[in-house]
Amino acid sequence: MSVARALASPRRSGSGAEANRQSKFRPEIQGLRSLAVLMVVTYHIWFGRVSGGVDVFLLISAFLMTLQFVGRYEQGRPMALIKHWLHLFRRLLPAAVTVIIAVLVASYLFLPRTRWLGIISEGWASLFYAENRLLQSQATDYYATDHSIASPFQHFWSLSIQGQVFILWPLIFAGAALIARRYRLHYRILLCYIFAAIFLASLVFSIVFTLTNQAQAYFDTGARLWEFALGTLVALILPGFRIPRTGRILLGWLGVVAMLSCGILLNVQAAFPGVAALWPTLAAACVIVAGQTGSRIGADRILSAALLVRLGDNSYALYLWHWPVLVIALAATGKDHAGPISGTVIIVVSLALAYVTTRFIEKPWREWSWPEVNRRRAFISIAMVAALAAGSLAGARQGIQMQADAAMAQAEYNNPGARSLMPGYSGKAAADAVLLPDLADAGSDWADFPGGCQGFHDPDGIRCTNGEVESPVKTIVVWGSSHAGVWATPVMELAKRHHWSVVTYVKALCPVTQGEDAEVPGNCVDFNKAVSAEIAKIQPDLIFTTSTRVGHGEGGTEYMDPGWADMLQSVAGNSIPVVSVRDTPRFPGSVPECLAQHADDEAACAVPRTNAYAGESPANAYPSVKNLDFSDYFCPGDTDTCPAVIGNVIAYLDDNHPTATYMKTLTPIFEERFMEATGWKDQ
Repeated sequence: MSVARALASPRRSGSGAEANRQSKFRPEIQGLRSLAVLMVVTYHIWFGRVSGGVDVFLLISAFLMTLQFVGRYEQGRPMALIKHWLHLFRRLLPAAVTVIIAVLVASYLFLPRTRWLGIISEGWASLFYAENRLLQSQATDYYATDHSIASPFQHFWSLSIQGQVFILWPLIFAGAALIARRYRLHYRILLCYIFAAIFLASLVFSIVFTLTNQAQAYFDTGARLWEFALGTLVALILPGFRIPRTGRILLGWLGVVAMLSCGILLNVQAAFPGVAALWPTLAAACVIVAGQTGSRIGADRILSAALLVRLGDNSYALYLWHWPVLVIALAATGKDHAGPISGTVIIVVSLALAYVTTRFIEKPWREWSWPEVNRRRAFISIAMVAALAAGSLAGARQGIQMQADAAMAQAEYNNPGARSLMPGYSGKAAADAVLLPDLADAGSDWADFPGGCQGFHDPDGIRCTNGEVESPVKTIVVWGSSHAGVWATPVMELAKRHHWSVVTYVKALCPVTQGEDAEVPGNCVDFNKAVSAEIAKIQPDLIFTTSTRVGHGEGGTEYMDPGWADMLQSVAGNSIPVVSVRDTPRFPGSVPECLAQHADDEAACAVPRTNAYAGESPANAYPSVKNLDFSDYFCPGDTDTCPAVIGNVIAYLDDNHPTATYMKTLTPIFEERFMEATGWKDQ
């Protein structure tokens, strides 16, 4: 009998045992699920590698879902999509929410405050099955060897993709059912065509995307759809296979060995989810096709063992727990990877938590009969669980905000920032004064543009404004790299007082330069040309930018980009004044992270002044440009260092960008020097 005929008559294909495989509980698949999660856990914890086990999970979930929906159609039962989704997410959410809340508590206890806001954001993304999108936007390095700095929610990327497919796949099944009935087509064969097309399109997209941008492709749903499509195709064509028992025994072992060896033999770095991901998925497909051989030497005999089957019941919870336990344990102990003993302890703890979660949370909730009465009750039960996580996430964020608001109310006295360095300052902070911005917020304390920002010229360039200013007295263009962007804060503070319009053009790592021999991205020159054209249209009253750049390392590596003066001359000419500002210091690592580690010794995070400034500003050699120098407010003249905290204000949001909070405290000094340079003080 041909495969096509078998598909058309699935109940008559193969032996009796094979014919009804799709309707029976298959313990070897539960064991396969266990094997996959063990691969994920052990490879993550002991080897710091990607195993391919997640890809097996994706395939199995699609395989089982396909059996469910095809079975409904062939038995004449309704698809009942809403009931299906309610039942599915009612089963999935309790364990996920348990882990989300536990991670919040553990993060508060063991992780530095600087990471809290990021973890809260990822908690929201995980709750709503969007973690993969968030990680994709951040281009997270999933292969990073130091797991202690990874997010404890990072592993939710695969669950997010699954959740998205759990919405999409039933829609395809239901749509195909309508088409099959309307045009009298064979449902199973129609699905084969549909999912074969999805498989090919997604696989090609995955290969191309992986080659061009693997960091983003790894988390992309479209680049993973082919793995689900492969699982669906296996379920659809399985009744058409007629493989002798000996062949199925060999096929089963081939699949198991290939699965286990994938992470060892394949260098998955920069390879998944392209062609390389065919290895574990095809291996799992072999095990599924081999099925139950009934042989004492078959791989299914081992996979069907009671221990593996029981572990399969806990596999979902084990996957949920293993990663946050690993990340938080490493962060708490100050290690970047787990050793044999500590790794074993992490696995045992994860197994115990998985068992408790499954036994006392997931299983009772799944067996609760009240929500099964109708869809309204099912929805209420889901909302109840989601509300626990949402309340915890919102409460955690509100707690941080309340602490920050309380500190801001006393900022005038307790957090003078740059004002503490002004001549004659005599204020004194309270003994219990806290730093501003809050360590949890410091990393995101960028300039706030009232008029918002939008992309300009390329994905990395932005155009921001201080809002619509009717009949502005002056129009200022802030132009340059992100270092110019942070200076937009005091410029906009002045704009409020003097009714100016401020337009900011910023691109990371792209200072004003024509590009000759400058260390800038390849598209920086084009960005600067585009800004030049905009300036020609705007005809602003002044161009504000940075002048020097401070490099990494010791010895005062401050320098000027080649073509800086020529670029400004070609754009501004003699008609538009230009004011520039000297660059700010750089630190060897994140300042907020350092302060979190040295809470009682802020001086430990300072750097020598000579690391930033060797002498006077090199920009002074260009008298046609008014160059402002605030180095005395970043590296005070009475010290030989550049502090991380000035006037009880955290001065940097990372290793080189001043915080908007500090820049606001600098505004009085900035105004005085800016007005003197421009001659606008009487206007």
